[in-house]
Amino acid sequence: MTQIDDYDFKILTLLESNGRLTNQELSDLVGLSASQCSRRRINLEQAGLILGYHARLSPDAVGMGVIGLIEVRLINHTQAYVDSFHRMVAEQPAIVDAYKTTGDADYLLKVAVANLAGLSALISQLVAGHKSVAHVKTSVVLNRLKENGMLAQV
Repeated sequence: MTQIDDYDFKILTLLESNGRLTNQELSDLVGLSASQCSRRRINLEQAGLILGYHARLSPDAVGMGVIGLIEVRLINHTQAYVDSFHRMVAEQPAIVDAYKTTGDADYLLKVAVANLAGLSALISQLVAGHKSVAHVKTSVVLNRLKENGMLAQV
């Protein structure tokens, strides 16, 4: 793990709240020069501690108003099956987030689709179209209560 100091942590916290802050704005908030903030930001990016900058869009804004959570259990865990499943996850644009988990399911997928028919088609693709999948359990999200919690606040 990369060693970070209090200035780095402050920069991370501020950027997590507002990724659009300029180096000059960071400088004013952190108490370092703009050039020092720039160097630190670049170092944090290169160390993989800042994963990216983006606008957070509502699923409705892009016509993907149905959010689903799909638990997936694989038939077995041979390298070929695991690699095949990982490729499918990477290539499927409806899969927004994917996590390898402990417990009853091997993976938890967060998906975004236009409608229930799209969710049904995705589930069919997972089950019937992919030889490594043994079982899926799907939940449809009724309301999004909290998303994109801030890690630096934990």
